[in-house]
Amino acid sequence: MSAPRLTATPDTCFWGYLDAAEPSVLSVEPGDTITIEAVTHHSGDAPDLLMDEGVTAIWDGIAPEQRAPGVHIMTGPIEVRGAQPGDTLRVDLLSMTPRMLYGSNCAANWGLFHEQFGKERITIYELVDLDPSGGFPTSASPMFGFDFTALELYDVPGVISPPDPTARQQFSRPVQVPVRPHLGVMGVAPEGGRVSSIPPGVFGGNVDNWRFGPGATVHYPVFHEGAGFYVGDPHFAQGDGEICGTAIEASLDVTLRLSLADDLPVAAPLLRTDTHWYTHGFSGDPEQGVDGLGTAMAMAAEQMLKLMVDKGGFTMDEAYSLASVAIDLGITQVVDGTVGCHAGIAHSILDR
Repeated sequence: MSAPRLTATPDTCFWGYLDAAEPSVLSVEPGDTITIEAVTHHSGDAPDLLMDEGVTAIWDGIAPEQRAPGVHIMTGPIEVRGAQPGDTLRVDLLSMTPRMLYGSNCAANWGLFHEQFGKERITIYELVDLDPSGGFPTSASPMFGFDFTALELYDVPGVISPPDPTARQQFSRPVQVPVRPHLGVMGVAPEGGRVSSIPPGVFGGNVDNWRFGPGATVHYPVFHEGAGFYVGDPHFAQGDGEICGTAIEASLDVTLRLSLADDLPVAAPLLRTDTHWYTHGFSGDPEQGVDGLGTAMAMAAEQMLKLMVDKGGFTMDEAYSLASVAIDLGITQVVDGTVGCHAGIAHSILDR
């Protein structure tokens, strides 16, 4: 029996914000498996390759003035029946399938070195090494790039750059990038009212950790009845840092299972992969930019020490020593205003 499918339409998506007051578009029981269509807000970078009838309907059905204050197209929210504030929502990411074989990378005005480059540039990637058995392709190759000129700045969500063969410059030589399909934005309805989809936080949101892909499990603290789960910002690949501004932004179909894991209380997104546990930290002030990395790194490390005590059974002294010799601290992303860091520990150390 196939999982129920939540199709991305103007009625099941909201654009640019997270809001606990948004009515649920689907209600599920804990333990249910569903397939969700996640659509990239960069589809307009190459509409001939990244937009189909369903994606075009979202562009036509959600007016530009409604795409605010953030940029991401969110599918949801989904109610998980019985979820209450203080619970932990467990999300098992089972599989991902590309909706189309193409994605876009934008060297944007919010990228780390925009002032040095003095322009914005789009690079279109294509999935290659297709798996005949139907698995996710293993590589992506850059096809062509062009300088973004549709607006003075790429600061309006959903811009469409009309295809211009004369402006599209072929990539200088063949290269293949390992594919890491994942969701850049995923989480639960946050505390407070409507907030931008751009900055990440303890509710999840735009964490931009490429490890949020098939086979991973992510845990979120629940702040509202029903949790209000949503997904968005699908990616084909991203490196730690995401320094030019975006990943390979592309639309995906995501199959996942939603359940409650109240034996594992969390205060911020907690990730489990096949090999590691990861905690996350975020800078408190978007105006700090990369100067907020110290704050984000300290939060990730503190979350990890707490996990080692609560789940691993170590004393705080023991955890502090192990953290220094066995934990890897990394930069998740530096381009969302609120920057993010992660801390990873191997199962062999943490699990009892």
